[in-house]
Amino acid sequence: MNTVPTGRVPDTCEIKLSDLVRAEVTKIRALPATWVALALALTADALLGLLAATDVVRLAGHDGQIAIAQSGTVLLAPVYAFVAVPVFTAGGEYRGGQVRVSLLAVPDRNRFFLSKLLAILGVLAVAVLPVVLPGGVAQHALGDADAGEAVDALFTKAVAYLLLGLVAYGSAVLARTVVTPLAVLVVLPVLVSPLLRGLSPEVTRLLPHEATLSFLGMPEGPDLALDRPVGLSVVLAWAVLSIGAAWAVTARRDSCP
Repeated sequence: MNTVPTGRVPDTCEIKLSDLVRAEVTKIRALPATWVALALALTADALLGLLAATDVVRLAGHDGQIAIAQSGTVLLAPVYAFVAVPVFTAGGEYRGGQVRVSLLAVPDRNRFFLSKLLAILGVLAVAVLPVVLPGGVAQHALGDADAGEAVDALFTKAVAYLLLGLVAYGSAVLARTVVTPLAVLVVLPVLVSPLLRGLSPEVTRLLPHEATLSFLGMPEGPDLALDRPVGLSVVLAWAVLSIGAAWAVTARRDSCP
């Protein structure tokens, strides 16, 4: 005689959001790429901060040698190691069909994406200060900036790192890979921006990298400069657009794992 089980399978919606976020944080922490990327970002930022403060190394510029402290692009370069954390977190899950398992465990796509977003945001928020602090202390302690300016610069840089990290996370979800977002984020300021700058500086200064430099008060030239609040608004808009598009695509494209 057939029997009907009296128990019931727990609804995945009964799983607390905090538990989902905790599980995602555990996965991020378990990725070797997370620690490698953070170590590279910390080391590069600290080294550049020291070089900027001591001025022992100079860069070749259009009008002769310039100090590292005068090159916003060079000082911001460590952020592209930092954003590898969200890129590997998002893009890496699409390798080998791992995302299928995650979607089976959490079929509600909104909860699925929200838990991942909160997890990566929490990880980045915790990691960003230790990453930028050594370089900021080296640059400002050895320089002539007062304590207020140093704290403001550190806070501004931390916000910039977080926003670019969100841009990178959304891009990786959209691309469903690791290589493409990192390549685009690095190629844009290195190759595309210099070419586009001569054709349309008005468009160039609205790109994420250039807008971030304006927010940091280090634009690559007067033609690319935005007011700092405007620069912040542009980078924030890129982050919102990237995350919003990734959320919408996750709800639609990944609805059939």
